Amino acid sequence: MSVEVVVVRAADDELVAAFARLLPQLSSTAGALDRDAVGQLLGCNANTLLAARVEGTVVGLLTLVLLPLPSGLRARIEDVVVDEAARGHGVGGALTEEALRLAAEAGARTVDLTSRPSRPAANRLYERLGFEARDSRVYRFVPG
Repeated sequence: MSVEVVVVRAADDELVAAFARLLPQLSSTAGALDRDAVGQLLGCNANTLLAARVEGTVVGLLTLVLLPLPSGLRARIEDVVVDEAARGHGVGGALTEEALRLAAEAGARTVDLTSRPSRPAANRLYERLGFEARDSRVYRFVPG
């Protein structure tokens, strides 16, 4: 299976359809994204959206977020999702390696990501790529 990873530059029907197919595989609470929402995602200067294609079809997505902070440029990998039918074929690794390359090219001091314990294959991938678990707590506040 040959995987091609590209930086997404424009919101189109194919990308909207890919989000509609893939986001429910990532999160049961993720809402649908229309073309305007995808355009807003792509229009944010902090975001770089990567798409993985196999035989011309988008089978994976990853968002790289670059944050200039007082302590230096930091990067985060967010919302990594690979279609269930394409898992185990190097798609997640190809997406993550390209994100790491882009973060290094931009001068990021660190690259962070979070992954649920219920995703053992993803966690093994991240560890294999050199990520280390941090002794940290993640706090979340939900307004409203």
